[in-house]
Amino acid sequence: MATIEQQPKTQDQGEERFPRRKRTTQYGKAVIGLLIVLVYLFPVFWMVSTSLKLRGDVFSIPPELFPSPVVFGSYIESVFQSPPVLRALLNSLVIATGTLFLTLVLGTPAAYALARLKLRFTVLISLILLLAQMLPTINLALPLFVIFTDVGLVDSYAGLILANTALALPFAIIILRPFFLSVPGELIDAGRVDGCTPFAVFRRIVLPLIRPGLITVGALAFVTAWGEFVFGLTLATSEELQPISVALNRFIGQYGTRWADLMAVATIAALPVIVIFAGLQRFIVGGLTAGATKE
Repeated sequence: MATIEQQPKTQDQGEERFPRRKRTTQYGKAVIGLLIVLVYLFPVFWMVSTSLKLRGDVFSIPPELFPSPVVFGSYIESVFQSPPVLRALLNSLVIATGTLFLTLVLGTPAAYALARLKLRFTVLISLILLLAQMLPTINLALPLFVIFTDVGLVDSYAGLILANTALALPFAIIILRPFFLSVPGELIDAGRVDGCTPFAVFRRIVLPLIRPGLITVGALAFVTAWGEFVFGLTLATSEELQPISVALNRFIGQYGTRWADLMAVATIAALPVIVIFAGLQRFIVGGLTAGATKE
């Protein structure tokens, strides 16, 4: 009896080709992602590179990508041996830290109330918060300046902290409210049955469950206050209380810009933001994603 030769299975060959195509697609996406990252990080690289150059090499033609020689004179003279810059860094630290704590103290119970209390105007309040978040900072600076002048808060830490909190608070409430909605109501009811007061339920049961949201809001409030320029310029009339974002503007003079010194101070000012996002990246990304999807 004649034997019938089996034809090779084209399906197996297709299955062998598809993984290769999939890997090629993944490699292509990785290359595109790498290019996007390089484009976004190039200004940071150029800032650091310029801060390490001699002042005369900043304007060399063609521009030098890498400093040669590497010098730290701009850091020593313009940062570590400059009391105004050190004072501005301290001011930014005080303002950003105060904004962080005040935003959490006010935003956490407000978001909890919007999530758990059966209010008639919850949707309207949420809409107002969204609109407040969209307002440009310059539109808030003048009214706050007039109000703070009447109550004596101009040129003070308290005024700057309150102004930055007003800017960060709507966003904090919007982010935290979905976290409170995700807490099972059975846990809250069980705490009340066990004899806990409403505040004890809030502090002992609810807050530990939304820790990623608190970390996210705290980090974003700190970064927002650290880089705020308009409030620091309008509400701090003396250089002793101006933050580092305003101090950077002093290196831009009438007859030129001290680029090496400016980039050195800008690099130091950017370090806290880099450290926060690098150290808390897992919490921030997870918190923003969870807060956007939980209902």
